[in-house]
Amino acid sequence: MWEKYPLRDRYDVVIIGAGVHGLSTAYYLAKQGVTNVAVIDKGYVGGGASGRNTAIIRANYLTPEGIPFFRESLRLYEDLSIELDFNLLFDQSGRLDLGHTDSAVFGLRMRTGMNRLLGVDSRMIGPAEIKELMPAIDLRKGKHLPVLAALYQSSAGVIRHDAVVWGYGRGADRLGVEIHPFTEVTGIVRAGGRVTGVVVGDRTVHADTVMSATAGWSSNIARMVDLKLPIVTHPLQAFVTEPLKPFIDRSVSSANLHVYVYQTDRGEVVVGGGVDPYSSYSQRSTLHTLEELAANTLELFPFLRGVNVMRQWAGLCDMSPDYAPILGEVDGLPGFMLSCGWGTWGFKAGPIAGFTMAELIATGKTPDLIKPFNLRRFGEGKLVNERAAAPAAAVH
Repeated sequence: MWEKYPLRDRYDVVIIGAGVHGLSTAYYLAKQGVTNVAVIDKGYVGGGASGRNTAIIRANYLTPEGIPFFRESLRLYEDLSIELDFNLLFDQSGRLDLGHTDSAVFGLRMRTGMNRLLGVDSRMIGPAEIKELMPAIDLRKGKHLPVLAALYQSSAGVIRHDAVVWGYGRGADRLGVEIHPFTEVTGIVRAGGRVTGVVVGDRTVHADTVMSATAGWSSNIARMVDLKLPIVTHPLQAFVTEPLKPFIDRSVSSANLHVYVYQTDRGEVVVGGGVDPYSSYSQRSTLHTLEELAANTLELFPFLRGVNVMRQWAGLCDMSPDYAPILGEVDGLPGFMLSCGWGTWGFKAGPIAGFTMAELIATGKTPDLIKPFNLRRFGEGKLVNERAAAPAAAVH
């Protein structure tokens, strides 16, 4: 998939983090002719959040900043198997976001209107069409949280997360990028008021540009340059059941129930929700979260009550105050780039984040699509407030 190289003393660009964001940035940099690039990771390729998410792709966000960004990422995903010459198992089957209360339905209507204005194929549907699209769902009246309506995005889908990482890694390698797994960055070097490289073991690796793409560990990397980021790291848990005969062919999410569900091609039912309400770097699963996610899933699909859970896992999310990413240069610290603050929605943005960050590094000009996501917005009071970022974002 990719070659092994000795770590050299100098690169044009060093990217910390060999997940979807780091590798996609490296790939698109190489496509623009910047091939003297090293992607460094303390673990294996894709071993962080890229390998611990639930692989849902969508663009039905809320804000005029977030919707075009995720819309373009979805468009890149649509052609990514061809672009990378690698089967990514992309299933563009659609998604339902359920509303169980009047206020939830109002929020979905607001999102639908913004989506349609900005080129995303969202529409509101009622219980009859929900049942037609998803016959297995329980729409009985008189329940604590009856299903009143849903936002339906037909172009949403799921994709094999490991394959995306492998495809970008192989593609970057073929274009001349070096990938260095099991290589830990322990420091960042500064000289003359700018970042000039990284420390790996007892060596200094020089670079014109250093980019952090380390998701939940972004705060730790930022502290190496005395930068305090406005993000908090939370665990995010999910589980998968034993394989079942197909009963659902699209993903479904409920903000009121704090749960989302879809079924894989192998028949497993994938269940996830919002971040844990406490800050931690632990990636251990908890029984409490399993019970809560299972109970909320049974509100939608009661017939799953006897199904066995096969695996449970947790990843780390770097939550920003406005539920939007932090992308671009750091004022007063030339040579240092950030791709962080991804929370629960980072995998969806992998292609477009890599594409735009590569353009910024290669040209020195910030693409319009990511200008709203700069770090300085927190000091300037220009927060994005992307509250449609996760089914239970209000937990944070």
